[in-house]
Amino acid sequence: MKKIILSLAVVLVSLVSMAQKAEYFKTMGETLGQFATCQSVSDLQAVGNKFQMIADVEKSEWLPLYYHAHCYILMSFVEQDAAKKDSYLDVAEKSINKLIEMAPAESEVFALQAFFYTGRLVVNSVERGQKYSALSGQAIGKALALDPNNPRAKMLKIRMDIGTAQFFGTDPKSFCPQAKDLLANWDNFKPESAIYPSWGKDQVAEIVKGCE
Repeated sequence: MKKIILSLAVVLVSLVSMAQKAEYFKTMGETLGQFATCQSVSDLQAVGNKFQMIADVEKSEWLPLYYHAHCYILMSFVEQDAAKKDSYLDVAEKSINKLIEMAPAESEVFALQAFFYTGRLVVNSVERGQKYSALSGQAIGKALALDPNNPRAKMLKIRMDIGTAQFFGTDPKSFCPQAKDLLANWDNFKPESAIYPSWGKDQVAEIVKGCE
């Protein structure tokens, strides 16, 4: 009898867990749909805050925090005021630090960290270039060490290599074949699930366009 009760309890817990997981995926899918339509700082902030709310409930899931940070990084690129750019990046940094604690083996986390460092650099490229280029390069290296096929890490590396080529006497267009190959094969990279990161193809397309 005790075994039957225990088995029923296990089944009930499993069913509840499955229902909760289904609700999580549904909520994330809906919020990602809203994310895809964002056009302004206020749009990104509203969606970013929704991801934060999901993260507050789903404390063992790293993706809500990932997208929260991503929203605030993008806000820094859309914003014109330097002080506000940094304030948005301050918010993103807190989520990224939590992400690294939660998912230290996730390549996507370090690719996002590299993107974050690029945001810091853009605020003041003259004064910050050396520091944040190095930090971004380190984060890209970690992302590629964890997953050599991560397309976002590859894209960020190509963009960084092109940006720094002139300082090393290298022709920036020497990296164009890599960019073209990455774009041609982009759709072959399959995310682990429908809610995993998939951004970056448009940025590779911009690099390729600049090569023409």
